[in-house]
Amino acid sequence: MKQLIVITGLSGSGKTLAANCLEDLGFFCVDNLPVGLIPPFCELIERGSKSITGAVLVIDAREGGFLDQFPEIYRELRERNTPAQLLFFEAADDVLKRRFSESRRPHPMAGPQGTLERAITEERAALSPLREMADRIIDTSRFTSHELRTLLGNAYGAGNEPGRLSVNVMSFGFKYGLPTEADLLFDVRFLPNPYFVEGLRARDGTSPEVREFLDGIDMKNDFVKRLLGFIDFLIPQYAAEGKAYLTIAVGCTGGRHRSVAIAEEVVSHLGDGKVSASVHHRDVGRE
Repeated sequence: MKQLIVITGLSGSGKTLAANCLEDLGFFCVDNLPVGLIPPFCELIERGSKSITGAVLVIDAREGGFLDQFPEIYRELRERNTPAQLLFFEAADDVLKRRFSESRRPHPMAGPQGTLERAITEERAALSPLREMADRIIDTSRFTSHELRTLLGNAYGAGNEPGRLSVNVMSFGFKYGLPTEADLLFDVRFLPNPYFVEGLRARDGTSPEVREFLDGIDMKNDFVKRLLGFIDFLIPQYAAEGKAYLTIAVGCTGGRHRSVAIAEEVVSHLGDGKVSASVHHRDVGRE
Protein backbone atom coordinates (compact mmCIF):
# COMPACT_ATOMS: atom_id res chain seq x y z
CA MET A 1 0.00 0.00 0.00
CA LYS A 2 1.50 3.28 -1.15
CA GLN A 3 -0.96 5.63 0.54
CA LEU A 4 -3.29 5.53 3.50
CA ILE A 5 -5.40 8.68 3.80
CA VAL A 6 -7.33 9.16 7.02
CA ILE A 7 -10.11 11.73 6.73
CA THR A 8 -11.58 13.31 9.82
CA GLY A 9 -13.01 16.66 10.86
CA LEU A 10 -16.26 18.43 11.53
CA SER A 11 -19.60 16.89 10.66
CA GLY A 12 -20.96 18.53 7.53
CA SER A 13 -17.55 19.69 6.33
CA GLY A 14 -17.45 17.46 3.24
CA LYS A 15 -15.70 14.30 4.43
CA THR A 16 -18.06 11.96 2.59
CA LEU A 17 -17.77 13.96 -0.63
CA ALA A 18 -13.99 13.86 -0.30
CA ALA A 19 -14.07 10.08 0.16
CA ASN A 20 -16.25 9.71 -2.93
CA CYS A 21 -13.81 11.84 -4.93
CA LEU A 22 -10.87 9.74 -3.80
CA GLU A 23 -12.77 6.54 -4.54
CA ASP A 24 -13.25 7.82 -8.10
CA LEU A 25 -9.47 8.27 -8.24
CA GLY A 26 -8.95 4.58 -7.47
CA PHE A 27 -8.66 4.51 -3.69
CA PHE A 28 -10.33 1.78 -1.62
CA CYS A 29 -12.61 3.66 0.80
CA VAL A 30 -14.12 2.65 4.14
CA ASP A 31 -16.48 4.99 5.97
CA ASN A 32 -16.84 4.94 9.76
CA LEU A 33 -14.39 2.10 10.43
CA PRO A 34 -14.04 1.49 14.20
CA VAL A 35 -10.74 2.98 15.30
CA GLY A 36 -9.54 -0.24 16.89
CA LEU A 37 -9.76 -1.98 13.52
CA ILE A 38 -7.38 0.41 11.74
CA PRO A 39 -4.15 -1.56 12.47
CA PRO A 40 -5.56 -4.96 11.42
CA PHE A 41 -7.13 -3.29 8.36
CA CYS A 42 -3.72 -2.00 7.29
CA GLU A 43 -2.06 -5.35 7.96
CA LEU A 44 -4.71 -7.19 5.95
CA ILE A 45 -4.19 -4.96 2.92
CA GLU A 46 -0.40 -5.03 3.13
CA ARG A 47 -0.29 -8.81 3.42
CA GLY A 48 -3.07 -10.00 1.19
CA SER A 49 -4.17 -7.48 -1.43
CA LYS A 50 -1.66 -6.31 -4.00
CA SER A 51 -4.45 -4.73 -6.04
CA ILE A 52 -5.11 -2.09 -3.35
CA THR A 53 -2.35 0.48 -3.52
CA GLY A 54 -4.23 3.30 -1.79
CA ALA A 55 -6.89 3.35 0.91
CA VAL A 56 -9.07 6.01 2.53
CA LEU A 57 -10.59 5.77 6.00
CA VAL A 58 -13.26 8.20 7.17
CA ILE A 59 -13.49 8.39 10.96
CA ASP A 60 -15.26 10.98 13.06
CA ALA A 61 -17.50 11.67 16.02
CA ARG A 62 -19.90 8.87 15.03
CA GLU A 63 -17.41 6.34 16.47
CA GLY A 64 -17.59 6.39 20.25
CA GLY A 65 -13.96 5.67 21.13
CA PHE A 66 -12.56 7.75 18.33
CA LEU A 67 -11.16 10.67 20.32
CA ASP A 68 -9.58 8.52 23.01
CA GLN A 69 -7.96 5.88 20.81
CA PHE A 70 -7.09 7.47 17.50
CA PRO A 71 -4.08 9.69 18.40
CA GLU A 72 -2.07 6.77 19.77
CA ILE A 73 -3.07 4.43 16.93
CA TYR A 74 -2.11 7.03 14.33
CA ARG A 75 1.27 7.62 15.98
CA GLU A 76 1.93 3.88 15.95
CA LEU A 77 1.12 3.71 12.25
CA ARG A 78 3.62 6.46 11.50
CA GLU A 79 6.27 4.80 13.67
CA ARG A 80 5.79 1.60 11.64
CA ASN A 81 6.40 3.63 8.46
CA THR A 82 2.86 3.17 7.22
CA PRO A 83 2.45 5.84 4.49
CA ALA A 84 -0.39 7.52 6.41
CA GLN A 85 -1.67 11.07 6.01
CA LEU A 86 -4.28 12.77 8.18
CA LEU A 87 -6.64 15.21 6.45
CA PHE A 88 -8.80 17.41 8.66
CA PHE A 89 -11.91 18.93 7.08
CA GLU A 90 -13.64 21.96 8.53
CA ALA A 91 -15.97 24.81 7.57
CA ALA A 92 -17.34 27.99 9.10
CA ASP A 93 -20.19 27.65 11.59
CA ASP A 94 -22.73 29.41 9.37
CA VAL A 95 -21.86 27.09 6.48
CA LEU A 96 -22.24 23.99 8.65
CA LYS A 97 -25.62 25.21 9.92
CA ARG A 98 -26.83 25.78 6.37
CA ARG A 99 -25.68 22.35 5.23
CA PHE A 100 -27.43 20.57 8.09
CA SER A 101 -30.56 22.61 7.44
CA GLU A 102 -30.51 21.66 3.77
CA SER A 103 -29.82 17.97 4.40
CA ARG A 104 -32.31 17.76 7.30
CA ARG A 105 -30.01 15.31 9.02
CA PRO A 106 -29.27 15.52 12.76
CA HIS A 107 -25.81 16.43 13.97
CA PRO A 108 -24.18 13.30 15.48
CA MET A 109 -23.29 15.17 18.66
CA ALA A 110 -26.67 16.81 19.18
CA GLY A 111 -28.63 15.11 21.92
CA PRO A 112 -32.44 15.07 22.20
CA GLN A 113 -32.48 18.52 23.83
CA GLY A 114 -29.34 19.93 22.22
CA THR A 115 -29.15 22.64 19.58
CA LEU A 116 -27.24 22.47 16.33
CA GLU A 117 -25.15 25.49 17.27
CA ARG A 118 -24.08 23.91 20.55
CA ALA A 119 -23.27 20.58 18.84
CA ILE A 120 -21.01 22.32 16.31
CA THR A 121 -19.23 24.24 19.07
CA GLU A 122 -18.70 21.11 21.16
CA GLU A 123 -17.47 19.07 18.22
CA ARG A 124 -15.03 21.77 17.13
CA ALA A 125 -13.57 21.91 20.64
CA ALA A 126 -13.42 18.12 20.98
CA LEU A 127 -11.62 17.69 17.65
CA SER A 128 -9.08 20.48 18.19
CA PRO A 129 -6.29 18.04 19.27
CA LEU A 130 -6.76 16.10 16.03
CA ARG A 131 -6.66 19.32 14.05
CA GLU A 132 -3.24 19.97 15.56
CA MET A 133 -2.09 16.50 14.44
CA ALA A 134 -3.33 16.88 10.86
CA ASP A 135 -0.95 16.80 7.92
CA ARG A 136 -3.37 19.00 6.00
CA ILE A 137 -6.35 21.15 6.95
CA ILE A 138 -8.98 21.77 4.27
CA ASP A 139 -11.58 24.47 4.85
CA THR A 140 -14.50 23.75 2.53
CA SER A 141 -16.54 26.85 3.41
CA ARG A 142 -16.15 28.36 -0.05
CA PHE A 143 -15.51 25.22 -2.09
CA THR A 144 -18.00 23.94 -4.63
CA SER A 145 -18.09 20.18 -5.10
CA HIS A 146 -16.27 20.67 -8.42
CA GLU A 147 -13.51 22.71 -6.81
CA LEU A 148 -13.01 20.12 -4.08
CA ARG A 149 -12.77 17.38 -6.70
CA THR A 150 -10.17 19.42 -8.57
CA LEU A 151 -8.14 20.01 -5.41
CA LEU A 152 -8.11 16.34 -4.47
CA GLY A 153 -7.50 15.27 -8.05
CA ASN A 154 -4.42 17.47 -8.29
CA ALA A 155 -3.14 16.16 -4.96
CA TYR A 156 -3.88 12.45 -5.36
CA GLY A 157 -4.78 11.80 -8.99
CA ALA A 158 -2.93 9.82 -11.62
CA GLY A 159 0.64 10.96 -12.11
CA ASN A 160 0.94 12.51 -8.66
CA GLU A 161 3.28 10.10 -6.92
CA PRO A 162 3.26 9.74 -3.14
CA GLY A 163 5.91 11.99 -1.64
CA ARG A 164 5.62 14.57 -4.38
CA LEU A 165 4.88 18.03 -3.05
CA SER A 166 1.35 19.26 -3.78
CA VAL A 167 0.99 23.05 -3.86
CA ASN A 168 -2.37 24.78 -3.60
CA VAL A 169 -2.34 28.48 -4.45
CA MET A 170 -5.35 30.42 -3.22
CA SER A 171 -6.53 34.01 -3.45
CA PHE A 172 -8.66 35.55 -0.73
CA GLY A 173 -10.03 38.82 0.58
CA PHE A 174 -8.89 40.12 3.97
CA LYS A 175 -12.37 41.55 4.56
CA TYR A 176 -13.71 37.96 4.67
CA GLY A 177 -11.10 36.60 7.07
CA LEU A 178 -7.75 34.88 6.90
CA PRO A 179 -7.53 31.36 5.42
CA THR A 180 -6.69 29.09 8.33
CA GLU A 181 -5.10 26.47 6.09
CA ALA A 182 -2.41 28.79 4.69
CA ASP A 183 1.26 27.85 5.16
CA LEU A 184 2.54 30.99 3.42
CA LEU A 185 0.51 34.19 3.23
CA PHE A 186 1.27 37.27 1.15
CA ASP A 187 -0.52 40.61 1.40
CA VAL A 188 -0.78 42.50 -1.93
CA ARG A 189 -2.96 45.37 -0.73
CA PHE A 190 -0.05 47.74 -1.35
CA LEU A 191 -0.70 47.50 -5.11
CA PRO A 192 -3.06 49.90 -6.93
CA ASN A 193 -6.57 48.48 -6.80
CA PRO A 194 -8.33 47.82 -10.14
CA TYR A 195 -11.62 48.10 -8.25
CA PHE A 196 -11.30 51.88 -8.55
CA VAL A 197 -10.44 51.85 -12.28
CA GLU A 198 -13.31 52.53 -14.63
CA GLY A 199 -14.35 49.40 -16.50
CA LEU A 200 -12.49 46.97 -14.21
CA ARG A 201 -14.62 46.86 -11.07
CA ALA A 202 -17.00 44.20 -12.39
CA ARG A 203 -14.17 42.00 -13.68
CA ASP A 204 -11.82 39.80 -11.68
CA GLY A 205 -8.13 38.99 -11.76
CA THR A 206 -8.52 36.24 -14.33
CA SER A 207 -9.65 38.72 -17.00
CA PRO A 208 -7.11 39.99 -19.55
CA GLU A 209 -8.10 43.61 -18.84
CA VAL A 210 -7.29 43.42 -15.13
CA ARG A 211 -4.05 41.54 -15.72
CA GLU A 212 -3.01 44.05 -18.40
CA PHE A 213 -3.63 46.89 -15.95
CA LEU A 214 -1.51 45.22 -13.26
CA ASP A 215 1.22 44.24 -15.71
CA GLY A 216 1.68 47.92 -16.44
CA ILE A 217 2.73 48.60 -12.84
CA ASP A 218 6.48 48.30 -12.29
CA MET A 219 6.08 47.75 -8.56
CA LYS A 220 3.80 44.77 -9.17
CA ASN A 221 6.21 43.19 -11.66
CA ASP A 222 9.13 43.66 -9.27
CA PHE A 223 7.12 42.10 -6.44
CA VAL A 224 6.09 39.08 -8.51
CA LYS A 225 9.68 38.49 -9.58
CA ARG A 226 10.82 38.50 -5.95
CA LEU A 227 7.85 36.39 -4.85
CA LEU A 228 8.48 33.68 -7.44
CA GLY A 229 12.18 33.60 -6.55
CA PHE A 230 11.28 33.22 -2.87
CA ILE A 231 8.84 30.39 -3.63
CA ASP A 232 11.40 28.67 -5.86
CA PHE A 233 13.84 28.78 -2.97
CA LEU A 234 11.36 27.44 -0.40
CA ILE A 235 9.78 24.56 -2.33
CA PRO A 236 12.90 22.34 -2.44
CA GLN A 237 13.42 22.98 1.27
CA TYR A 238 9.87 21.89 2.08
CA ALA A 239 10.18 18.86 -0.20
CA ALA A 240 13.47 17.80 1.41
CA GLU A 241 11.87 18.12 4.84
CA GLY A 242 9.18 15.69 3.72
CA LYS A 243 6.25 18.10 3.55
CA ALA A 244 3.51 16.71 1.30
CA TYR A 245 1.27 19.78 1.01
CA LEU A 246 1.90 23.49 0.78
CA THR A 247 -0.83 26.13 0.69
CA ILE A 248 0.21 29.56 -0.58
CA ALA A 249 -2.36 32.27 0.09
CA VAL A 250 -2.36 35.67 -1.64
CA GLY A 251 -4.69 38.28 -0.21
CA CYS A 252 -6.06 41.68 -1.18
CA THR A 253 -8.98 43.65 0.20
CA GLY A 254 -11.89 41.83 -1.45
CA GLY A 255 -10.14 38.85 -3.02
CA ARG A 256 -11.33 39.71 -6.51
CA HIS A 257 -8.63 41.53 -8.48
CA ARG A 258 -5.02 41.81 -7.27
CA SER A 259 -4.80 38.58 -5.28
CA VAL A 260 -6.50 36.60 -8.05
CA ALA A 261 -4.16 37.86 -10.77
CA ILE A 262 -1.04 37.19 -8.74
CA ALA A 263 -2.24 33.74 -7.62
CA GLU A 264 -2.74 32.91 -11.30
CA GLU A 265 0.84 33.99 -12.03
CA VAL A 266 2.18 31.85 -9.20
CA VAL A 267 0.34 28.69 -10.26
CA SER A 268 1.36 29.27 -13.89
CA HIS A 269 4.97 29.54 -12.77
CA LEU A 270 4.68 26.29 -10.82
CA GLY A 271 3.15 24.40 -13.75
CA ASP A 272 6.50 23.02 -14.89
CA GLY A 273 5.92 19.48 -13.62
CA LYS A 274 8.23 19.66 -10.59
CA VAL A 275 5.28 19.94 -8.22
CA SER A 276 1.55 19.32 -8.46
CA ALA A 277 -0.04 22.79 -8.44
CA SER A 278 -3.65 23.96 -8.30
CA VAL A 279 -5.37 27.30 -7.76
CA HIS A 280 -8.51 28.25 -5.86
CA HIS A 281 -10.07 31.72 -5.73
CA ARG A 282 -11.90 31.68 -2.43
CA ASP A 283 -13.78 34.96 -2.55
CA VAL A 284 -14.44 35.66 -6.22
CA GLY A 285 -18.17 36.02 -6.59
CA ARG A 286 -18.80 37.53 -3.16
CA GLU A 287 -20.59 40.85 -3.03
